[in-house]
Amino acid sequence: MEFGQIAGIDKKVSRLVQGTIMLKKKNAEAGCELLDAVFAAGINAFDTAALYGGGDCERVFGQWLESRGHRDQIFIIGKAAHYSEDRNRVTPFDITADLHDSLARQHTDHIDLFFLHRDDLDVGVGPIVDVLNEHKDAGRIGAFGGSNWSVQRIQEANEYADKHGLAPFTATSPHFSLAVQQEPPWPGCVSLTGDDRAADRQWYTANDMPVFAWASLSTGFLTGRLTRQNAEDMRAEIGPDMARSYYHELNFERLDRVHELAQEKGVSVPQLALAWVIQHSPLDVYPLVGNANAGECSANVKALSIELSEAERDWLNLDSDRR
Repeated sequence: MEFGQIAGIDKKVSRLVQGTIMLKKKNAEAGCELLDAVFAAGINAFDTAALYGGGDCERVFGQWLESRGHRDQIFIIGKAAHYSEDRNRVTPFDITADLHDSLARQHTDHIDLFFLHRDDLDVGVGPIVDVLNEHKDAGRIGAFGGSNWSVQRIQEANEYADKHGLAPFTATSPHFSLAVQQEPPWPGCVSLTGDDRAADRQWYTANDMPVFAWASLSTGFLTGRLTRQNAEDMRAEIGPDMARSYYHELNFERLDRVHELAQEKGVSVPQLALAWVIQHSPLDVYPLVGNANAGECSANVKALSIELSEAERDWLNLDSDRR
């Protein structure tokens, strides 16, 4: 396993991050066994959110965390302030409420890296940065950032932090994968993928800000189960929003090339797709993966050892016809 470091946090963080959205309270024992396998494979970073499973995902994760007794080795990523069905919730009150609920469910007194799950452009950054610093100063969070926050809003927040002598956003969690979202799967989605996001990628590189990439396998499009030939049969599994976002000719051309190169190299499609994300230098990328069993976890960890040349990366991304 490869490890990195996040500014403001002493603990190392594994290059691959395990999601927790698949954890179910009714099948908690199996969920804990999955987390055991993930941790044994060297992954110490886990992505959680107050929203997931109505809190049940965090409850199962907290059960595992408490029963295994290795909290000091675990790097917890938490998320809060997702919209509800009734209103936007990017407010100091909701951030605080979600954080305290997450801490209770996870049986811990702090979350290492805390993301705001969504942004609300109608809310000023000042009160948000203020309340995040309050929780950081109290030791409830180690560092913080934005998931689905634009570069412009992060800049605005960090300018406010600098002006008032406060801690800034130090990490981000947008969508990033080989397959380009031709249109957002839902409102407020922020992606770093595609030619029109090159300036954003350069900004994160220039500011040395780590990227925790959600949907690094494009929510099923690059898991290896889908091909150009069976795409319509897989539409229901992918889901209408994701199909609308990813089912475009340029992505199918990328998919064809991933299958071709994976076969030549003797690796799997998801391994190759993850390798492309991880090696997207000079970005400091930590892909979020949803390993469902020990076999998937072991296979995805092997992506760290796959070498792609610059020519191969460009060819996969349709930047070149030669590799």
